[in-house]
Amino acid sequence: MTATTQTATTQGAESAARTYEVRTYGCQMNVHDSERLSGLLEDAGYVRAAEGDTPDVVVFNTCAVRENADNRLYGNLGHLRPIKMARKGMQIAVGGCLAQKDQGEIVRRAPWVDVVFGTHNIGSLPVLLERARIAEEAQVEIKESLETFPSTLPSRRESAYAAWVAISVGCNNTCTFCIVPSLRGKEKDRRPGDILNEVRTLVDQGVLEITLLGQNVNTYGVEFGDRLAFGKLLRACGDIEGLERVRFTSPHPAAFTDDVIAAMAETPNVMHQLHMPLQSGSDRILKAMRRSYRSERYLGIIERVRAAMPDAAISTDIIVGFPGETEEDFQQTLDVVRRSRFANAFTFQYSIRPGTPAATMEDQVPKEVVQERYERLVALQEEISWEENKKQVGRTLEVLVAEGEGRKDDATRRLSGRAADNRLVHLASEAAADARPGDMVTVEVTYAAPHHLVADKVLSVRRTRAGDAWEARQAAPQRGNAVSLGMPTIGRSAPLPAEPSACSAV
Repeated sequence: MTATTQTATTQGAESAARTYEVRTYGCQMNVHDSERLSGLLEDAGYVRAAEGDTPDVVVFNTCAVRENADNRLYGNLGHLRPIKMARKGMQIAVGGCLAQKDQGEIVRRAPWVDVVFGTHNIGSLPVLLERARIAEEAQVEIKESLETFPSTLPSRRESAYAAWVAISVGCNNTCTFCIVPSLRGKEKDRRPGDILNEVRTLVDQGVLEITLLGQNVNTYGVEFGDRLAFGKLLRACGDIEGLERVRFTSPHPAAFTDDVIAAMAETPNVMHQLHMPLQSGSDRILKAMRRSYRSERYLGIIERVRAAMPDAAISTDIIVGFPGETEEDFQQTLDVVRRSRFANAFTFQYSIRPGTPAATMEDQVPKEVVQERYERLVALQEEISWEENKKQVGRTLEVLVAEGEGRKDDATRRLSGRAADNRLVHLASEAAADARPGDMVTVEVTYAAPHHLVADKVLSVRRTRAGDAWEARQAAPQRGNAVSLGMPTIGRSAPLPAEPSACSAV
């Protein structure tokens, strides 16, 4: 075969490859699962669809935490129907938490869907797509327990410099508002050696920052009976050469120990940043939620964290309008927010999730009352976030340059990245012209807004292995975009959110 013939054959094979797009709702655990889905598809010979192209396979990786999840999914499936009808061979797959919950209901409501798979068998996707293609009928496969730990599957990582690392999946709690345990199952923990081997491999590939993931990340070790396992894991990450930043999300206050605080304070590469869901400041509501802590315990954790790490930035999740919440209960939440001085908070209006105990509770709070309380909470937290950010003006920070963090970076001609405490920082790109995503830039903060900082004074740029890895990717780009969150149009990705928590209503 001549070189010309071989090139033509290769080009023909590439043009014949089926393309795919993964669209992701929800938390970091879902984003991490989507990286695995992309890896599985590419391992099976699929190619990421280029921006603007209609893919041959669209995969929805769904979330079931919020009330509008169903509407969003079925609305977007409806949008895809005429496109699929006009494109021979196109396939649609639905996976994730909503698929685990609704199972056959998805195919009943959207019979043009080809594959439905659950949270426990994401590794089955390529096989199910092929079965559906051959049989010309929908394939629904939902497992009731975990088939393969997701981190053992192939992955297409979306970042050259930062990575998610799942240390556990599932949840042993029974919060009355949450459907996650019934969809993800009981907690399953990975062995420490497997986790650390994955982290070392990522570092060898250029990754500087990892985020340890779990539905309740700090209960890690419960499956093999070691209450101190999470602190040990954080310390072990500190021994990995080349790993500069370690984060974790989301811990449960009831399981938060002083040993974890000590591990955070003593381990140089563990960031002084904590995202810990509060949900409510009312002890009465926390009891109704089956949250096994009370407000004083929560505040005590924050006090001890700040005593050990005065520079710690703490964020949280809060639900407004849980059934039975009175104005007095809500005022108690506002009081805890004032005392906690959160750097930021992800606030949610309570929404009924069928199948949860809270869905049938009496005294559901009227929507207009929930909305009014929600607006008051947001206004208070905005005020606090701004005051806390103003304290950063004049400080020198080291920022990990990122891509996709600043939505207006092109218009403002800025770079964006994250400080050690995870605050979003916008940089003057002219002063940091040599910085690439993955590089570290030392800056002086010159301005503060409620949700970001601005640093017009760039003091130095440190080029890193992660920046080299990013540059290598750009030199030999793969087709298509990052895993998308939300679904504006076919083939078009949305940027990742600043910092959603893992299953943020957990």
